[in-house]
Amino acid sequence: MTIGILKEPAYETRISLLPEAAASLTKQNIIVQLEKNAGALAYAFNDAYQTKNIQAFERSEILKQADILLSINPLSEEDVQQLKPNAILVGVYQPLFNYDLMKQWAEKNITTFSLDMIPRTTRAQSMDVLSSQANIAGYKAVVEAANIYPRYFPMFITAAGSITPAKVLILGAGVAGLQAVATARRLGAVVEVFDTRPAVKEEVMSLGAKFIEVEGAADASKAGGYAVEQTEEYKQKQQQRIADSIAKADIVITTAQIPGKKAPILITDEMLNAMKPGSVIIDIASATGGNTLQTKNNETIQYNNVTIVGNSNLASTLPSDASKLYGKNVLNFLQLIITKEGNINLNFDDDIVAGCCITHNGKVVNERVKSLIG
Repeated sequence: MTIGILKEPAYETRISLLPEAAASLTKQNIIVQLEKNAGALAYAFNDAYQTKNIQAFERSEILKQADILLSINPLSEEDVQQLKPNAILVGVYQPLFNYDLMKQWAEKNITTFSLDMIPRTTRAQSMDVLSSQANIAGYKAVVEAANIYPRYFPMFITAAGSITPAKVLILGAGVAGLQAVATARRLGAVVEVFDTRPAVKEEVMSLGAKFIEVEGAADASKAGGYAVEQTEEYKQKQQQRIADSIAKADIVITTAQIPGKKAPILITDEMLNAMKPGSVIIDIASATGGNTLQTKNNETIQYNNVTIVGNSNLASTLPSDASKLYGKNVLNFLQLIITKEGNINLNFDDDIVAGCCITHNGKVVNERVKSLIG
């Protein structure tokens, strides 16, 4: 059995498996092939793989030979045409947005496992790519904001005068938001956090931040750690509380996303107009529209003297550690579909395997994706 590690598109610096992680598969009598220079942007060069008995090949060779292909981002139509029959793809394909692509892959008889659809259960934590990468994104969002912000983060008392600490507002207390809280506090900022889930209040406060409460939120306990749609009455209360905090904030980090839907607008233009000149917004939800009306994905813009950074791929700015964590998630998942002898065993009785399988046997098999295709 052969597993191929593909090079990602030019905008992506990560790789599915670093040399040490890939080497663990060879111990199961699996042939691992690397696309030439696939790991260069993560500082994992061909010779590092060669020392682990992993050879580098041209992309076309791997596409034609590999039984399982590892690619964080979706393959091109040209790539798909070259795949061997019944090939298996493992990556992060956002099937709730790319459902038309999933339908096309099903028609090509490709089996697709999208790791962003892994059930968020205790057993699946070691395979949760969204959490491992969001942790990095939350950290890097604060570092990026500190780099752009024209003032200090911590409080300073000097002979030349005193500097007050930066006020940071974080919208969303998931994995990325909580890491942003911890990082901002380490840098000495005063932090406030808003989230629709009252259950995260204790975690927020344990990190030294203030939790902004709004009564009447819809129950999000079964949403797998994500936000859920709220009532109009709640949204009005929410916007007023956020508006009050934003007017005082120097840095705002937004992380709110709803699976399969456009990111909720939490910051209106009216709120942006009330912000201090020189303030910074880092919008991690930009890939699905962003939490402000002005956010542009993969762009940094100026709006009324406020810098808005739209970046939903902050994990790629730390490619070595991001690849290491992602690779560990991938290895843990592969052990569910590969036997100890190195053979493929797709056990769909396993809730994790079934939960993240999108296409199989010529069909779209994930119920949520099927409902979107209609």
